[in-house]
Amino acid sequence: MHETRGNLYDFPKYYDIVFGADWKEEFRFLRHCFAKHAGRTVRRVFEPACGTGRLLLRLAKAGFQVAGNDLNAKAVEYCNARLARHGFAKTAVVGDMADFRVRRKFDAAFNMINSFRHLPTEAAAESHLRCMAEAVAKGGLYVLGLHLTPTAGPRIEEEEWSGRRGNLAVISRLWSAGIDLKKRNERVGMTFDIWTPTRQFRLRDEMNYRTYTLPQFRSLLKRSPAWDIAETYDFHYEIDLPIVPDATTEDVVFVLRRR
Repeated sequence: MHETRGNLYDFPKYYDIVFGADWKEEFRFLRHCFAKHAGRTVRRVFEPACGTGRLLLRLAKAGFQVAGNDLNAKAVEYCNARLARHGFAKTAVVGDMADFRVRRKFDAAFNMINSFRHLPTEAAAESHLRCMAEAVAKGGLYVLGLHLTPTAGPRIEEEEWSGRRGNLAVISRLWSAGIDLKKRNERVGMTFDIWTPTRQFRLRDEMNYRTYTLPQFRSLLKRSPAWDIAETYDFHYEIDLPIVPDATTEDVVFVLRRR
């Protein structure tokens, strides 16, 4: 199979086929969170690092006012084009999730699949939470999903997803290419294997993710006084089955409420 190296986020169509396939569970979970945990009615929703807007579109169709930002201009263009095709305003903008402002506060926000870990330093993470606190109204939510580094037991080092849209199929594989707990950096390799009616090829990328143990993430939140933890869940997204994270926990969704 022919292989090309590149930034996978520069290929939003393939990215969306893989990660857009499971939108229903996340969409349902977000709506349940808004109803159960928000201290206000949720009408306006924001997604930092919104990528292709796979969830923004579904929320817009459900009657929410939506917006987002992302550093990747190609992903933002893809997101806005899909919103426009369905009659919605182009409300995604190119922007840094650690340095932005909004003109009008939102009732809730979400970042579901680990994009938070792209923030490379503690200062960037703190800045992001400050920006989000300015963007979300009091009583509003920030639903934040990420992979923690367990301090007991084994950790997942490889994952695979697949998706199909018409005659186009994509299989994505992700693996840990090396972790430095002292520097709090994990190198992550990722491929997209792509099948079209006429050819097969592979895209390969390597990214850096900041690591978080449960105590490290809790320490970060203590330095971000605008947020309380309303509840925690795992990636099964079962609103009636919250979890209590411990040293073995990896996949966790923190439902943060704006004070």
